[in-house]
Amino acid sequence: MEEFKYAILGQGAAAFAAAIKANELGIETVMIGKNATPGALIGGTCVNVGCVPSKRLISAGEYAIDGRARKFGGVEISKPEINFKELMCDKDRLISGMRTSKYEEVLKGLENVSFVEGFASFNENGTISAGKKEIAAEKTLIATGAKASIPKIEGVNKTAYLTNEEALSLTELPKSITIVGGRAMGLEFAQMFSSLGSKVTVLQRSNTILPGWEPQVSSSLAYYMKSSGISIITGAETKKIGEEDGKKYVEFSVNGKVSRAYSEQILFATGRAPNTEHLNLQSLGIKTDKQGFIKIDKYMMTSKVGTYAAGDVTGNPMLETLAAKEGNLATQNAFANTKLTINLHEVPNVVFTMPEAAMVGLTDEEANGSGIKCSCGVLQMSSVPKASIIGDERGLVKIVIDYKTHRILGVSILARNASDMISEATLAVKFGLTIDDIIDTIHPFPTLNEALKLASISFYSDVSKMSCCTI
Repeated sequence: MEEFKYAILGQGAAAFAAAIKANELGIETVMIGKNATPGALIGGTCVNVGCVPSKRLISAGEYAIDGRARKFGGVEISKPEINFKELMCDKDRLISGMRTSKYEEVLKGLENVSFVEGFASFNENGTISAGKKEIAAEKTLIATGAKASIPKIEGVNKTAYLTNEEALSLTELPKSITIVGGRAMGLEFAQMFSSLGSKVTVLQRSNTILPGWEPQVSSSLAYYMKSSGISIITGAETKKIGEEDGKKYVEFSVNGKVSRAYSEQILFATGRAPNTEHLNLQSLGIKTDKQGFIKIDKYMMTSKVGTYAAGDVTGNPMLETLAAKEGNLATQNAFANTKLTINLHEVPNVVFTMPEAAMVGLTDEEANGSGIKCSCGVLQMSSVPKASIIGDERGLVKIVIDYKTHRILGVSILARNASDMISEATLAVKFGLTIDDIIDTIHPFPTLNEALKLASISFYSDVSKMSCCTI
């Protein structure tokens, strides 16, 4: 039996953040990891079959669209041609390089961390089995991540379909694709395939895409995506999938009316399921929710004292940066006698569509529902000079503030580069800044980030009647 102070189960963002912090603290650690699904190699979902490859392909599509658009008088660009096979090879080269430099080489440099390749499983006596090894650890972190969750509908066991992993491994661009799911992942894949040339249909169960977001963002994004040629059908309850005359179909109903969407490929973006099947959690009495995600307290500890969990295996929100933060803090709580927590209202969320959607803090509905007397302001991106300069005025900024104190409670942005713009808003929410603090801060001109300042000014004045640099 091998003995360690700390055992980290997993090899993704949460696991690596925990290993790096454990190494800093001088804790003798073992990381136990193996791909639970074919594509999730060392580094986990994000770098291999998630954030990195999908955003690479979305960026390529955006570049092609910009090349086709005639935004600037006097500039003519020949029509971009997309070689899908080469584009996928380009994506694979990027992933391989990042996996090597950001994970494999990093792991080699952690002198206090050993790596064991294999699935970890808890034993009745509290030890951990991994392959032929038996490991004892004083404390443990479960960070095994999650995989695609497929709905139990008719035909799902007889008809070939895609998850995020297969979709990012295609060698031929499908002429058409039906995507079941209209939240972040489904919309990003819709944007990716559409911009590369596929005919895309999105089926969303709720009455709006991005449920839980500000309605102005959801409705505006739906309008922009439909305008680009993407078909979005909301209120659609998926009934079954199958094949007919050489094409696949998804059968769905809207208000009781049954229809079918035909396409070359079907992609399910219907949520995630935890990678816990190998862990034998019941041997330690570790509690899970109805979906199987591990329950943790605010300090990231499970129902078993000394055993922590972090990242996607604990459920929503499933964000790479949040997983890493949880892995880091859980390690400190386990060994540094701390009681560190995470306020989820301070965690930004981004959807990489065109334009991008980003939010942090409370929505208008959430603020009112919590008993806060709030006020809201919405600024159209067409009021931001830089948006006009770059020829993309799509989108808006919505700010939710406390009516009495003017403290910023939440910000939602729909705009090109909203993923970058949300950082200032995140700081404002985290540190309780007011719209007056934002107004009093000099922003560089011209920038898209000026949108937050202009949105703050709009609570007091009509920005359409101001010069570019009034304050």
